[in-house]
Amino acid sequence: MAKKPDFIIIGAMKCATSSLHTQLAQQPGIFMSTPKEPNFFSDDEQYALGLEWYEALFKDAKDGDLCGESSTHYTKLPDYPDCVRRLSSHLPELKLIYVMRHPIDRLVSHYIHQWSQNVFECGINEAIDRHQELIAYSCYARQLIPYVKVYGKANILPVFFEAVRANPQRELEKIARFIGYESTVIWREELALQNASNERIRRFPGYELLIDSGVMTFLRRHLIPQFIRDRIKKNLTMQERPELDQPHKDRLTGIFNNDLKILGEWLDIELNCDNFVSAALSNPSIWS
Repeated sequence: MAKKPDFIIIGAMKCATSSLHTQLAQQPGIFMSTPKEPNFFSDDEQYALGLEWYEALFKDAKDGDLCGESSTHYTKLPDYPDCVRRLSSHLPELKLIYVMRHPIDRLVSHYIHQWSQNVFECGINEAIDRHQELIAYSCYARQLIPYVKVYGKANILPVFFEAVRANPQRELEKIARFIGYESTVIWREELALQNASNERIRRFPGYELLIDSGVMTFLRRHLIPQFIRDRIKKNLTMQERPELDQPHKDRLTGIFNNDLKILGEWLDIELNCDNFVSAALSNPSIWS
C-alpha cells in the first residue's frame, strides 16, 4: 500500500518550519519528505505530476513510521486557492501543524528573504504597498479558516515561533504528542535555528557556483585580498534590518489586530500585536 503523510507542517513561511522539519527527521520512527516543501497540493505544476509522484516521496519510510512534509505554500492564500480542496480530497484524515510568529516580524523576515533572492528590488515600505502577500501570509486566522472548516480544530496544532526559540524541547514534545509519536523526542541543539542575518546577502547569477562551491571558496581566499572580499560582501549585504515607517506600522497593526482577535478567540486568550510575544510564551495550545 502506498504511503501517505500522517501530518503536514502547513506554514507559516519564515516561522522556523525548516528547523522543525529537520528536528522531526532526526527522530527514529518519523520520516520527513525530501524535498522539505513538495508543495504538491498548492502549486498547479506540482499537482500535475500526479498522486503517484507525491506518494513516492514517502516510499522509503519503514513500516510503522509516521510520515510528514512541510509545505508553507499550503497557507498562502489567496495565491493557492485550490490547496485545501485538493488536500482534503486525497488526505481526509490528517494532522496539521501551523507555526506562527509576531505577524510584523514574519513580514519583515519575508521581505528580507525576497530581497536576498532579488524578487523585491524596493524598500520594505514600498514593498508592503506593492506585494499583498507580505500582509496576507501574516494573517494567520485568515489562512487557517479553510482548514478549520474542513479538518476541525482538533486536528490542527498551533505552534508559536517565539515558544520554539525559548523552549524548543517542550515544543518538540508537544508536536510529538499531537502527531501520535510515542517514543521520546530529543531536540538537537547542534541543528540550530537558522540565523536570519545569513539571509541578508543578495543572490546574483552564478551565486551558487562562485560562493557555495568549495573550490571557489578556496580560490577566493587565496587569490583575492581580504579587503576586496569584504568590500564585495558589504555591497551585497543588507546592512541593517529594514524599518517600517510609522504610517505603515500603524496600518499593519490595525490589520493584524483584527486577524489576531479571531485567533485569540479560538485560543481563548487576548491576542494582539502588543502582547503577541508574551502570549506565545505563555504556551497557549488548546483551542476553545
